[in-house]
Amino acid sequence: MKIYYDKNNILIRDMQQSDAQMITEEEIAQGWDASVEKYEMRLRDQNEGKSVALTAEYHGKIAGYINVYLDSKWGAFANQGYPEIVDFGVLEKYRKKGIGSRLMDAAEQIASEYSDIVYLGVGLHTGYGSAQRMYVKRGYIPDGTGVWYKDEICGQYADCCNDDDLVLYFSKELK
Repeated sequence: MKIYYDKNNILIRDMQQSDAQMITEEEIAQGWDASVEKYEMRLRDQNEGKSVALTAEYHGKIAGYINVYLDSKWGAFANQGYPEIVDFGVLEKYRKKGIGSRLMDAAEQIASEYSDIVYLGVGLHTGYGSAQRMYVKRGYIPDGTGVWYKDEICGQYADCCNDDDLVLYFSKELK
């Protein structure tokens, strides 16, 4: 297991199989729609070399997660050799402790080993408000393709739903 950060009671490390169930239980406890299958898929992708899945601990308890897909096959920069940050979350009871910033630092460091650009998609509803602000503060800029819905550009005046599949893609130069 690789350690990416270990300071001030925050540990960022490779995601382990046992994390999948623990993260799922914590998300359900805070009222989120969660399933262990999502995290098991992230672990499979990591085992197949497609991604790096990270878990954050705070005082030894699981507090968050993030994934870096090394050559993403979806979104605004699909199949261009750019890493994508996917499925980033910090459990509500651990927010405002620097955990999200440390997860992003680790993800960007991993991405920089593969490319000078990293990208991500962020949801547009209010549940993503803190993430939207964080990405702008970290230097991410919209990619210019507009809003995407269900992995396709949402055309002008097209119908869509303001759910987790409605995203705006951002990128950042790393070097």
